[in-house]
Amino acid sequence: MKSDQPDGAPTTAPLSGISIVGTGSAVPKRLVTNTDLEEIMDTSDEWIIKRTGIRERHVHDREAGETTSTMATEAAQRAIKAAGMTASDLDMVICGTMTPDMPTPSAACIIADKLGAGQIAAFDLNAACSGFVYALNAAHALMVGGPYRSCLVIGADSVTRYCDFSTFGRAVAVLFGDGAGACVLQQTDDTAKGLITQYMHSDGGGAKHLYIPTRKGDFYDQAEFDERQVSHILMHGPGVFKFAVSTFPKLIAQTLDSAGLNPEDIDHYICHQSNARILAAARDRFGLPEEKLYVNIDRFGNTVGASIPLILDEQTRAGAVKPGQKVMFLAFGAGLTWASSLWQF
Repeated sequence: MKSDQPDGAPTTAPLSGISIVGTGSAVPKRLVTNTDLEEIMDTSDEWIIKRTGIRERHVHDREAGETTSTMATEAAQRAIKAAGMTASDLDMVICGTMTPDMPTPSAACIIADKLGAGQIAAFDLNAACSGFVYALNAAHALMVGGPYRSCLVIGADSVTRYCDFSTFGRAVAVLFGDGAGACVLQQTDDTAKGLITQYMHSDGGGAKHLYIPTRKGDFYDQAEFDERQVSHILMHGPGVFKFAVSTFPKLIAQTLDSAGLNPEDIDHYICHQSNARILAAARDRFGLPEEKLYVNIDRFGNTVGASIPLILDEQTRAGAVKPGQKVMFLAFGAGLTWASSLWQF
């Protein structure tokens, strides 16, 4: 519930537990299968599945009014309803996104207004595919150390607007999809609930492997400049793959060590969906059963900041994620960024 203090005079909340009390998700109406892509570019369903594990993805239609904020608002409404709350109960909105509707205002401000949440704190956080995990960690810190008793955390992206759906851009375009996921965090008297440990990292020196140039001067290697790449995702596949396969297991190990836990102590590893092979390798490395590291990239593709909350909502509504469990969120992406967030539900 909101503070009774007048505007401009917040009080610091007492130390408390933080609980995820509601989740929601939303994806665009348009479903694009690998077979659909075969009709517009030189690719094949077999090639895409073998290298990525992706069979289909949802693609937004901006002309029909589908944007990052519309998807995020829909996901947020579902999360708020699942929490048994109303938008007026929120104290803060944080949206992890790299694709806001426009440079300003932030997607979070637009979402808060559409929800009717009033004049609450609202801001975006851009850590690309790690955005939701960064936002989750930030929200927890603000709630424990500040006056915020409830927070809506969103991961949402309409990244396909930066994809070239032609044979020239096929290596990248087949990977991505659009979507949004959200969860509501709320203070609780149970101090055992909430964040156990977390890590956030970045390596700007590796940004050259995955970025979106908007002009010739943005290209890290001027020799590779191609006008067709401007305002489209430029990805050096081998560099990104090497980063992911080496960083992912280290991040899991680092987080487990910090918490003094073993791999089997975690009930769910909710991971960014970038590539089915990377996820399978991590599962094998730590001896995890499939149900502990769930994969849905086959149905959604890489939805950037939305991928983790999409799984969280799906698994929560299926009854797989339950109170009393330990859940580790893990992400890595452009920036380069990578992050973890280990929670006691």
